[in-house]
Amino acid sequence: MTPRRPLSHPTPHSASDSPRQFAPRKATQLPSGSTAIVYCEGQFGEQDGKTANGLVRHSEKYDIVSVIDSRQAGADAGAFLDGTPNNIPVLTDLPRAIAHAGHVPDYLICGVAPADGLLSATQRVVLLDGIARGMHIINGLHEFLNDDAEFAAASLLADVTITDIRRPKAKKDLHLFSGRIFDVTCPRIAVLGTDGSIGKRTTATLLVQALNAYGINAVMVGTGQTTLIQGGKYGVALDALVPQFCSGEVEHQVVSAFEGENPDVIIVEGQGALSHPAYLTSAHILRGSRPAGVIVQHAPKRQVLGDFPMLAMPTAAHEVQLIEAFADTKVIGITVNHEHMTDDEIGEAINALELEFGIPATDPLTRPLDQLAKMVLLAFPELEAATASKFR
Repeated sequence: MTPRRPLSHPTPHSASDSPRQFAPRKATQLPSGSTAIVYCEGQFGEQDGKTANGLVRHSEKYDIVSVIDSRQAGADAGAFLDGTPNNIPVLTDLPRAIAHAGHVPDYLICGVAPADGLLSATQRVVLLDGIARGMHIINGLHEFLNDDAEFAAASLLADVTITDIRRPKAKKDLHLFSGRIFDVTCPRIAVLGTDGSIGKRTTATLLVQALNAYGINAVMVGTGQTTLIQGGKYGVALDALVPQFCSGEVEHQVVSAFEGENPDVIIVEGQGALSHPAYLTSAHILRGSRPAGVIVQHAPKRQVLGDFPMLAMPTAAHEVQLIEAFADTKVIGITVNHEHMTDDEIGEAINALELEFGIPATDPLTRPLDQLAKMVLLAFPELEAATASKFR
C-alpha cells in the first residue's frame, strides 16, 4: 500500500492515491495584481514550511504561480503535498520562478515559519532580491521587516510595500475579554491538536468547506499568520500579541464574524496545543471563543513534539482530558494527521480512536469530507434541522 500524504513532512505519490482535496483554486476570481511567488527554500512540505503548504492548498487573496524550494524543484506542488496536481510548479530559485511566470509577479511571500520567527542571512538576500525586482513582500514572521533599516530603504527605493502580517494593532485598538462572546448565539467549534504544525488550519478550512457544501453557513476565525495571508476575513495572529489581550482579541474576532456574517456555526482555528510547553495560545482560544465543541487533531505516528524532540508527544486521550478539564466544552471528534501512515494504518487508527472515545474520527485529507461534516452534525443536530428549514 502506498503511504498517504501527511499534513506535514510529505513525500511524492500519484494523484490517484488521495481522494479528498481542497476545493479547486479559483485564481480567475482573485483581484488583478495578486500574483505571487512563495519562497520556501528547504522547507516545502515540512513543518517549518507550513505557510507555503497552506497557500498551495488554499488561497483566497493571492494567485500562487510557483513555490521556490531547490530540494523539490521540478515537482508539482499539489501533487507533492496531496497527490493531486494543481499546476503550481516548485522551482529552484527566484530568477527561474520569474522566468517561468513570464513577468515579475506582484508579490513575494515568505512561506517559511520557523519556531523562532526570524530570517536567516540567506533568506534575507532572496527577499531583498525580490524587492529590487519590484515585488511587494508579504512577511509572516515575528521579525518585522519594516523595522529593518536595510529592508525599509530597499522598499522605499524600489517603491514597493512590505506587509508584516504578525504586527499587532496599537494597544489602544486591542481588546480585553469583555463577555460579548455570550451574545454569540451560534455554536463555536475549535479545532485544536496535540502538537504544533499538525494540520489544525487545514482541517478547519476543510470543515468550513464541508459544512457550506451541506448548506450550513460556516465561517472561520483564524488565529495564525497563514490564515491571514490566505485571505481570511476574520482572524488575528495570536502568538504576536501581549498575552493580556489574547482571549479578548479571539472574542472580538468571533463576535465580528457573528455580527458580520450571521453564521450558523463558527469554526475557530487552533494554535499549538493546550499541553504544549512553548505554545500556550490554545488556552486563550478556549477562553476567548468559549467553544461548545472541540475537534482534536492527532498524528498517531508522531513520537516527539515537532520543534522539541526532547519531549514526547501526548496521547490523544491526554489532550482530550486536559481540554475538557480546562474549559466548559466537549470534544466531539478526532481527526487524524496521516504522516508516515499507510492507508490500512489510517483506517486502523480511525477505528481505534472511535472505539476508545465513542465519538467520530476521520482523516480529512484521505476520507470523504462529508465524514467531517457529519462529525459536527452528530454533535449539533440543530444545525441540520436549521439547514433543512431553509429549503422548505
